[in-house]
Amino acid sequence: MAKLSKSHVPQFAVDVYQNEYLPQGGREVNAIVTVTATGGGTTGGTAHLLGDGRAPDAGVVIMVDCSGSMDHPATKLRGAREATAAAVDALRDGVHFAVVGGTHRASEVYPGGGRLAVADTRSREAAKQALRKLTAGGGTAIGTWLRLTDQLLSSADVGIRHGILLTDGRNEHEMPERLKATLDACAGRFTCDARGVGTDWEVKEVTGIASALLGSADIVADPAGLTDDFTRMMEKTMGKEVADVTLRLWTPMGAEITFVKQVAPTVEELTGRRTEAGPRAGDYPTGSWGDESRDYHVCVRVPAAGIGEEMLAARVSLVIPQDDGAHTLAQGLVRAVWTDDMAASTSINPQVAHYTGQAELAQAIQEGLDARKAGDLDGATSKLGRAVQLAGALGNEDTAKLLAKVVDVVDVATGTVRLKPKVADADEMTLETRSTKTVRVKKSTTRAEP
Repeated sequence: MAKLSKSHVPQFAVDVYQNEYLPQGGREVNAIVTVTATGGGTTGGTAHLLGDGRAPDAGVVIMVDCSGSMDHPATKLRGAREATAAAVDALRDGVHFAVVGGTHRASEVYPGGGRLAVADTRSREAAKQALRKLTAGGGTAIGTWLRLTDQLLSSADVGIRHGILLTDGRNEHEMPERLKATLDACAGRFTCDARGVGTDWEVKEVTGIASALLGSADIVADPAGLTDDFTRMMEKTMGKEVADVTLRLWTPMGAEITFVKQVAPTVEELTGRRTEAGPRAGDYPTGSWGDESRDYHVCVRVPAAGIGEEMLAARVSLVIPQDDGAHTLAQGLVRAVWTDDMAASTSINPQVAHYTGQAELAQAIQEGLDARKAGDLDGATSKLGRAVQLAGALGNEDTAKLLAKVVDVVDVATGTVRLKPKVADADEMTLETRSTKTVRVKKSTTRAEP
């Protein structure tokens, strides 16, 4: 449960972008919900204090892969030690923290004793001294690392609970079912960013961990890049002000939610994560927030109605748990209006069109790479060609550059491509890992008025 009083919560705003007009008999309403939090967080790593001078209570556990493969080459473990030390330096005073070493079992590197240390000059230096003693050996069972992290974070009375996980290999010493059970148990208890170093790890495992725990996932192909990446992750974590924020959707009698997706800054399916929140209302987790903005695609199925009728299709609220019950941070409305104006009812809102394309882009990349791995070259060419076409149309330049390392682009507009005969593992894994990253729609789009 969030530890901040109502006066300490950052200011949230909800904007709804949609075409509310439906043809006669129309039942599907789509809306993009933009949620923006301001008035808190950090900029450039400078800690923001709450109104009474306190910094937000936070606990962070860094999980470092110490399996035998981290010694091949030795630069991986050395890079991991240096990156973790840099992350420890980025902790602000008063934050609770620990370092976990991960092999086929988890061990407490610092501070030990089943507890978290409190960051200050002395504890940071002691943690860095402990890191110097890390050696590589053993297997990989990531679920054990996550379970220990959960235990450590639950040992302190903090609002923000976060993990940073680094691995260089596959989860070979633990059954997939065991890892999934662990992720299910940890979901909602802490958030976690996951990183794969080198090219011998499994993309779907690392992205699956980050997805389940509402964090980010990325590849650091060269261990030399770990320090900068870890520092950025920790600075972002230090900017979090409030945890356990949920997107609450209420629908009237006869209406139902078809799906809910986060669509910016990444595509993340939230539909199956719904928990009931009273009559005709459900909560979808969004994790921790600092100064930031995210977009969500909400699709609602409403009862059919006659021309000229209108209804509230859904009420969107941002809520946070408090000791005295849920507190509403902001609200927005999704409407449905039936019209016989063909131009009005067939117009697709630019925000909805943009993010529908972004979701298709992510899917096309995943399906194309899966087909390539399976030896289905025609299927891979078709899907990755469609991805090139979408990336060009949507202005997703970063994804277009990554695609160009996997395929030779003949024509962007038609999606005509040829598969490259040889692709570096790092290039393919980078494309797969970052396939869900999106670009936002241009600011010229206006908000639909309620």
